[in-house]
Amino acid sequence: MASDPFPSPGNRCASGCRLPARRTSTLSIVRRATAGLLLLAAFACAPTPDKPAPPAYRIGYMICNSPEETLVRFRPLTAYLAEKLGVRLEAVAIDTIDFTKRIDEVDFTHSNSLLYIILHRLHGVEIVAGEKAGTLGVKSQGAIVALKKSNIRTLQDLKGKTMLFGPMYAPTTYLTQLFLLLENNIDPEEDLAFYSIPAGSFKHEKVIYGVLFGKADAGAFPMLDFERMVRAGKISAEDFTVIATGPPIVYCNFGVTQKIDQALAKKFQEVLLGITNETTVAIDGEVVKVLERAQVDGYEVLQDDDFTMVRDMARRTGMPPYQEF
Repeated sequence: MASDPFPSPGNRCASGCRLPARRTSTLSIVRRATAGLLLLAAFACAPTPDKPAPPAYRIGYMICNSPEETLVRFRPLTAYLAEKLGVRLEAVAIDTIDFTKRIDEVDFTHSNSLLYIILHRLHGVEIVAGEKAGTLGVKSQGAIVALKKSNIRTLQDLKGKTMLFGPMYAPTTYLTQLFLLLENNIDPEEDLAFYSIPAGSFKHEKVIYGVLFGKADAGAFPMLDFERMVRAGKISAEDFTVIATGPPIVYCNFGVTQKIDQALAKKFQEVLLGITNETTVAIDGEVVKVLERAQVDGYEVLQDDDFTMVRDMARRTGMPPYQEF
């Protein structure tokens, strides 16, 4: 056997024969290089102590018509706020009657004016901004309405009649109307033949339709919802007679709980106030206009004193947080 011209101690098998030198192909080099790059990329994408996840907060949204409708309306706004604040934000739909029970679960609140008063008094929630919608801006107005073809023209005509109210914690579909009746010496328990609150979702619309289709002689609902249904072509204003209206009062608003520091609360307010009709956000594979989806016209600074009228009405009617047992 011819001797190996390039003897190598490492190229010997157990029997003493020499093994051919191993050659590295170009393909093998490329594969190794690619694997190395992928490994580096994986390390680069992995969370590191230098890049902690942004803090997480929750906004509790009062259910407007249904939990699903509420989240469809306000998830884009929530996503926009999270983007601008550099935090994680989750939208949570909460029934009005459950808000005080679940207040510790949230950091910011979106509620009506009566619910804000309750949360402010019992849990220290502070006002951030008011929501503008409709002809009255940050305010809304409750009304008592009957059909034109009925013989009901005044509040006194309601005696002995039937009536539908909206949710009990709604300031312009229950509180305002109860205030109007009591101020005119009409006790719903004694002077109405019957009254009720519709069950389920979209209660405001159910009240309006209930009057339209003769389920009750009169109804209590916000003029804002009435305007929206007229614009949408669902009803005609010509079919109804407005018997009485309450004073314009502040309506939906954002609040902040005691858990949030003032700097973040201030930034939250600034971002809200800066939203315009052209503000958009990318969510669920589409780009949507934030205000349009939320069905509002913008936001405005409010002070706690702006709720004085609502407080006076709640005291007069014995509504929370001023109820007596």
